[in-house]
Amino acid sequence: MLRVALFFVLCGPLGAGAQTNLAHGFSKLPAGASVVLMPADIELFEISAGGVTEPRADWTEIAERHLKAGLTTRKARLGAQVTEFSGEGDAAVAAVLRLYRAVSEAVVVHHFGSLKLPTKEGRLDWSLGADAAPLRERTGADYALFTWIRDAYASEARKAAMLVGALFGLPLAGGVQLAYASLVDLRSGEVVWFNRLRRMSGDLRESEAAQETLDALLAGFPE
Repeated sequence: MLRVALFFVLCGPLGAGAQTNLAHGFSKLPAGASVVLMPADIELFEISAGGVTEPRADWTEIAERHLKAGLTTRKARLGAQVTEFSGEGDAAVAAVLRLYRAVSEAVVVHHFGSLKLPTKEGRLDWSLGADAAPLRERTGADYALFTWIRDAYASEARKAAMLVGALFGLPLAGGVQLAYASLVDLRSGEVVWFNRLRRMSGDLRESEAAQETLDALLAGFPE
């Protein structure tokens, strides 16, 4: 829980919505490119009256179904040959996913967040390097599309506490939706497109609202 809370803090203040970026020299998918959709990494939380963020497995399961359905629907609109990843349990791929998670968190914190790296000069300049090769070997795809979402919702007790706090001029934080999507070139390992979403709206527990979140997260996708 501490790691999740710290990540929410490091990502900086709430923005107006999505923030997207492309790597230098990349503008869109090449003709005939193939893309593998990686399973969405999703977790939903409930905020207690005292502000403690607690995971909700039941909500997460619902959100996973909604997002999977949404991604499946969008396959034909992504402008490429799209397949879904089906290699769960592969140790080599699991290592790639761990590396990707570390790199993507660095992008969120140091590119979009408050701890920017001067050496990057504002460029989206991040890569998994040759370590991305196992994923390309297993899937045969040119690119991989990753999605990561964390969403927190105020419990009824928290909502009541927020109301009381507002009456006394003591504002209390409610839920926050934090997500990012990225496109990785599996030939070079380079992160060529990254989109971050950070806001206080959205509800992945509802089908239509989950689709809206997915649409916002994939806005600007370089088709």
